[in-house]
Amino acid sequence: MKEQPKVAIYARVSTRRGQDPRMQIRELKDYCKRRGWNVAGEYVDHGVSGTKDSRPALDQLMQDCRKRLVSAVIVYRYDRFARSLVNLVNALTEFDSLGIDFISLHEGVDTTTPNGRLIFGIFASIAGFERDLIVQRIKSGLDLARSRGQRLGRVPVFRLSEEQCNRLKREHTKDKASLRLLARRYRISLWRAYALCSGLQARV
Repeated sequence: MKEQPKVAIYARVSTRRGQDPRMQIRELKDYCKRRGWNVAGEYVDHGVSGTKDSRPALDQLMQDCRKRLVSAVIVYRYDRFARSLVNLVNALTEFDSLGIDFISLHEGVDTTTPNGRLIFGIFASIAGFERDLIVQRIKSGLDLARSRGQRLGRVPVFRLSEEQCNRLKREHTKDKASLRLLARRYRISLWRAYALCSGLQARV
């Protein structure tokens, strides 16, 4: 006889008042009872926004999954569990690598069935497509910035020699060169130019 899965129930209610997770938990437990599944644990986040990266109950659930303490996870809806499609697919991919099934009650996704695995595959493809679009948009933005002559990334840090420091200070005091001009000429920050000329640092 096949061993029944040890199911983890996850529920979440957001920060809005008047929400109660008991309705979610009741429906999830009824579903597990109909399928003859054992509920290994209930993980509930109260008053936690779905946009937060860290949620105490969800974090604990993921830890227990990695310890193989459960063999299936059931949620009320996707938006109770994941903050985005990419986040959902990443979690489901990890579940798949751990041999853990995933059920979303009201979307009808159940990776214990062939149809559920097919839908997961479609979601994974869509998430991959979204990632590719983001990468392409970033690349296009960088290419446009380069074509306009904009410097990308952090400004390189140049360590000036003692001779360069002395020359910079002379240009400021005798030639009345502005700090902004000197910073650009010596490829240093405006603050470093000020520090040199005001004696805050002997050498930068």
